[in-house]
Amino acid sequence: MPRYKVLVDDNFHYQSSEERREAGTYESLEEALAACRAIVDRSLAEEHRPGISAEALLDRYRSFGEDPFIEVLDGADEAAAFSAWDYAEERCRALCGGA
Repeated sequence: MPRYKVLVDDNFHYQSSEERREAGTYESLEEALAACRAIVDRSLAEEHRPGISAEALLDRYRSFGEDPFIEVLDGADEAAAFSAWDYAEERCRALCGGA
C-alpha cells in the first residue's frame, strides 16, 4: 500500500487548490522525494536560459514553476518534509553558479 502521495501546486496560481494536481503515490519516502526533486528540476529546466543568473532563475521558478510537496498517508513515517523552494534555490546555484 502506498505510504506517500506527491501533490503539486502551481506557483503561478499560488494557494489555488483548483490548480493542484496529484503526481503519484509511493511506497518509500525516498521515492516520493525523488519525484519531488524531478518535478522541480523539470520546472527549472523549462525556465533556464543561457546566461541567466541563479537569482533570476529562482525568481522565474517562484513565479511560474511547480511546487511539489508530500502528503503522508496512513502507516507512513511522519518525517516527510520537502521544501521545493529550498531545493530550487540550491539547484539554481548549481545550474547558474553563485554562492
